[in-house]
Amino acid sequence: MTRFVFVTGGVVSSLGKGIATAALGALLQARGYSVRLRKLDPYLNVDPGTMSPYQHGEVYVTDDGAETDLDLGHYERFTGVPATRADNATTGRIYSEVIARERRGDYLGATVQVIPHITDAIKEAIVRDTQGIEFALIEIGGTVGDIESLPFLEAIRQLGNELGPAGAMFIHLTLVPYIPSAGELKTKPTQHSVKELLSVGIQPHVLLCRSNRPIPAAERRKIALFCNVGPDAVISALDVDTIYAVPLSYHAEGLDREVLRHFGLATGHAPDLSRWRRIVGAMRAPEGAVRIAVVGKYTNLLDSYKSLAEALVHGGIANRVNVELDWVDSQVFEQPDTVARLEGVHGILVPGGFGERGTEGKIAAVQFARERQVPFLGICFGMQMAVIEVARNLAGLADASSTEFGPCANPVVGLLTEWAHGNEVERRAAGGNLGGTMRLGAYPALLADGSLIQSVYGGKQQISERHRHRYEVNIHYRDALEATGLRVSGISPDGVLPEIIEYPGHPWFIGVQYHPELKSKPFAPHPLFRGFIGAAVAQARLV
Repeated sequence: MTRFVFVTGGVVSSLGKGIATAALGALLQARGYSVRLRKLDPYLNVDPGTMSPYQHGEVYVTDDGAETDLDLGHYERFTGVPATRADNATTGRIYSEVIARERRGDYLGATVQVIPHITDAIKEAIVRDTQGIEFALIEIGGTVGDIESLPFLEAIRQLGNELGPAGAMFIHLTLVPYIPSAGELKTKPTQHSVKELLSVGIQPHVLLCRSNRPIPAAERRKIALFCNVGPDAVISALDVDTIYAVPLSYHAEGLDREVLRHFGLATGHAPDLSRWRRIVGAMRAPEGAVRIAVVGKYTNLLDSYKSLAEALVHGGIANRVNVELDWVDSQVFEQPDTVARLEGVHGILVPGGFGERGTEGKIAAVQFARERQVPFLGICFGMQMAVIEVARNLAGLADASSTEFGPCANPVVGLLTEWAHGNEVERRAAGGNLGGTMRLGAYPALLADGSLIQSVYGGKQQISERHRHRYEVNIHYRDALEATGLRVSGISPDGVLPEIIEYPGHPWFIGVQYHPELKSKPFAPHPLFRGFIGAAVAQARLV
């Protein structure tokens, strides 16, 4: 039997529903239960693939090629359960499916309405592919009271009634703010938020109260009284120094106990939290520190690089060092002599991105890393900038560029219009739709024998990694590039798409077309980030 736990949020946005859902999933796993985590987003976009990073933050990509909300990254990092296309549903996707059914005549002439047709489609999305899973955790995006959230709230209200207390429960995440001038924690926002939830017919069973300090027993009893829950069901969600301490904090406050108690499950045996204690211990007691410059285009909103930042932390955990991130807008390096800002860093990372803005600054950062022997990792767009830098400065192709920026004489990076995906050939038109038309999801790559990248992956000959890009390094320039000393050390099985480059003789210089950060976890750091931070540690000893 699958038990459904619905997580809603109130008072303000950005309280951390995604982290809360992921942490609860980790706690249930630690007690031996199987979990699946899912996000329902109320915006009208079909997916976040065409949204600006400044609007939505990172787009997380699953193995099956879905462009999803960044919270699915938290789910995977905390539980290790691979997310799929089915684990993120938006208003846009739900309405698209319902309208498509109406056009086919599936509703037999009925008037199509929000209730029951939209809510039925939402309920289908919630329960889809959950057979055999003991707990399905469903996060509802947005804040209670938002107009766009109403169909989702109505759907989970209906599903709660259909499943009953033995099959469903509701957790509501709220804010208990501290007012310095009064010297008090205020419970009224939580009371109003629960009242808003009650107005749509949902009585929460557990209140998860975010606060920057412990909530006294008197305030918890007050919240319980006004919100119609037991005092033990008012859980303090305290601020912590690292998100990976959240499972330990929530367990100490009794969240997993209350969930099991609601479903009538045994609470006596303690969960195995040794994994999280080891992770937090490594972060709180590092044996050194390294400074990594991340030269990107979206550094004004760090959620744009959420998985990347976490993967770098994982690399630090693997090497027992603290990773200090220096976020640098690549446009800074488009001014004369500004690249000297990179003096003293122990590693340089150029991440993914889209468009021409800031590219010359990224190329300057790559050149600095190559010439000054600083460990370098280029990801997706960052790998492409590394190829352009080598083509211009070592291969004599001064006008080398990418067709993403317009026509050029030497397109060492070009638009991909056809590629193999398993046993099928995928095709795209240059002027086609933007949404969902990139090379998305898991693709294999063959690693060159004796290469640095092969040693990074522990001697493997083939790997599978997640992609999200529209342009590729042009294989026709391989000979010219390799004549400079650059090596194409990873390639697609058909030999057409360069996946990995490296520079032998450099302490550590690797560019990859895929996004390794999407598969890194604190308890299983990705080998590229383990190796990159390891190289940075060696660099720190030389500085």
